[in-house]
Amino acid sequence: MRHMFLLAGASLFAALPAMAADADEQATAAIGETIGEELVVTAQKSAQKQNDVPVTITAYSGRSLREIGVTQFDQLSAYVPGLNVQEQSPNNPGFVIRGITSDSGSSQGAPAVTVYLNGVDVSRSRGSYFDLYDLERVEVVKGPQSTLFGTAAAVGVVSVITAKPRAGTSGEVRVGYGNFDQRRIDGHVNVGNDIIAVRVAGAIKLRDGVVENIAGRPGSQTPNGPRIDDLNGQGQYGARVSLRYTPTADFTLDLVGTYDGQRAPGTAFSSGTFAPTGGTTSPFTFKEAAGSPVSLAVLGADQPSLTRNVYDLNLTSSYKIDDSWSVTAIAGYRNFDSLEVFDADGTQAWYLEFAEDARGEQLSFEARTNYTSDTFRAFFGANYFWETGFQRVPFSSEEGIFLQCAARLVPGLACINNATGVVEAARATAILTGGAATVLPYAAELFNNSATIDTFSVFADATFIPTPRLEINVGGRWLTENRQGGISTNIPNTVITRAPLIPGGINTAGQVLTGRGRFNAFLPRANVLFRATDNVNLYATYSRGRRSPVVQVTAGRTGGVLTPNVRVFPAEIIDNFEGGVKASFGKVNFSLGAYILKYKDFQISVPQQGAPALIVNADATNKGIEAEISANISPNLNLFANGAYIDARINDDPRFGNFAGDRFRLQSEWQGSIGGTVRVPVGEKLELFATPTVTHRSSMFFEIPNNPLISEGPVTLVNLRAGIRHPDAKWEIIGFANNLFNEEYVMDAGNTGGAFGIPTFIRGLPRLFGVEAVYRF
Repeated sequence: MRHMFLLAGASLFAALPAMAADADEQATAAIGETIGEELVVTAQKSAQKQNDVPVTITAYSGRSLREIGVTQFDQLSAYVPGLNVQEQSPNNPGFVIRGITSDSGSSQGAPAVTVYLNGVDVSRSRGSYFDLYDLERVEVVKGPQSTLFGTAAAVGVVSVITAKPRAGTSGEVRVGYGNFDQRRIDGHVNVGNDIIAVRVAGAIKLRDGVVENIAGRPGSQTPNGPRIDDLNGQGQYGARVSLRYTPTADFTLDLVGTYDGQRAPGTAFSSGTFAPTGGTTSPFTFKEAAGSPVSLAVLGADQPSLTRNVYDLNLTSSYKIDDSWSVTAIAGYRNFDSLEVFDADGTQAWYLEFAEDARGEQLSFEARTNYTSDTFRAFFGANYFWETGFQRVPFSSEEGIFLQCAARLVPGLACINNATGVVEAARATAILTGGAATVLPYAAELFNNSATIDTFSVFADATFIPTPRLEINVGGRWLTENRQGGISTNIPNTVITRAPLIPGGINTAGQVLTGRGRFNAFLPRANVLFRATDNVNLYATYSRGRRSPVVQVTAGRTGGVLTPNVRVFPAEIIDNFEGGVKASFGKVNFSLGAYILKYKDFQISVPQQGAPALIVNADATNKGIEAEISANISPNLNLFANGAYIDARINDDPRFGNFAGDRFRLQSEWQGSIGGTVRVPVGEKLELFATPTVTHRSSMFFEIPNNPLISEGPVTLVNLRAGIRHPDAKWEIIGFANNLFNEEYVMDAGNTGGAFGIPTFIRGLPRLFGVEAVYRF
């Protein structure tokens, strides 16, 4: 693979001189963007300056994101107040806006945070992650945005717009190398004229695991076994082809095809209870995640790993009828499949070995008409969205090890001896069977949940401008949705107990049990924008969000007959009230907003042993303040800072039991970042530059109900990018260091092991450093 990587880089460099003639203008335009500039955004379905949008929005151009070193969603979240993206793995990202998390892999659940790619909702958790390269911009819109982005935008939207083809010949190639054998290559080539243009872009990111795994190596419990890769590595592959057709100045057709995939090492779930051989229970030391050859074969891979493929096709057309009227149509198709194998107990024991096989497919179509005049703006349209998917969870263990570790059936026999690392529970099967067997492999398909969902909605939004200083906006979306869920299991009885290994499981022997529901809703919004001066805008907004009901199907028996248990958990309703100020004084832009959100039937996911998470409804309140400021101090100095305070918690009401008063999971009360870019010309042909950034978040809980043992304290990270380049950015050589001071922190805790009483912990990335070279033409 490394040879292929180097060959690809050499081939790209060899092709560059032939197209260098158009380099000057394109490179100069690229470097002209800065962190401090006020962007034009399209969050309200028309082009507006960011300060003229009467909602809380953070936006970065693709160039600005590159400047601060953002190429992944988790990196983006450090620079957006109120946003947190927890990347346990690309297959299991958690998008969090204002304390609300979307990370469930269940096909039957509904996301609360919308992820948009080129105007299409791609929020289904296992298919929502994609690499961030060759972008036009990213917009993060906070607060319920159902009128603008659909029902999944219950608390906000992360909208990514990729770079589109344009007239001319240009391109960029970027290669990098760093510690942990980091290898990166990405870039694009653009060729076209005023009528038709093509842009081809791609990215490869490879990195060895940052957590050493001693399984299969000398000193482990399996020194002669198969060697297992180090964990928490990266194997990211992406490619995109974009076509733009503009036969006239009034008509544009964009066709974008994207592939995103992973071939990555597994995730290191570190046990807080049992230590690896010769190690400790600290999440920051080596691990011994071994499983067994039989276990891993049952789960579909020869070791903990992730294999994932996502295919996306987007067709967008826009036609300007006249100076006032225009129409836009967007069609999208997306397909994903993923297989993640993981050692959920995080130990050398053949105990909790799981896989998740998730697949999904979606189709969507939206048609919208826009009208614009000096005193009135409006849009209206309709959207159809269909998706189907399933989540299959195979499980493997050894009967005696599981029963001894979970229930201590043999007195005086430990699960794992922390002093020696020996799996003492491996003797349980021989003891419990009286020597009739020494190893009893157990395999089950704990559940296969499936869903088919289709939603039709109509929407309209109108902005009245009675005076140049006042805008009054009202809008809403009406929707109807059909949700069908299914469940099947294959849970055999054990040899030792003659019952399922995990209590409570009901074997459907592959029979699919189904349930369905149909739901309607109307989701309004209203905004007021007042231009207090030519530089200061005040705004106030109300909006309603909705997280769809969950039709959850589980297996049951009535009179000995297999029957579906169908539970419909109510929709989560959010009412949002916020107001703020946005201002621009010359080269300084800032915004300040405050909000309060009221939740009815807030959906809490409670992990279960070997079953889909249980949904519990409660009421909650979320209030906070968000602020941002950016400044172009001079052509050679740009600065920015942002911060957020979020108090999001379940209402302190006895009705909500042990959840009452608890903070939302994965959300710090305080979050902020500060940084900038300084440039120092060196003669006429060289420029030195540096972009230091500091990010901070306060403590957070990883679960509801809150448990101090399943939490993380404050985390402050320092990142640095610095180098030398041509003044017109034709080329750059960059040194980078993320987590410069090697801060140790936990990014997740509890996990599947927590449901079995042995919580696990996932460490954050250590210091990553290296060098990049960029050439633009």
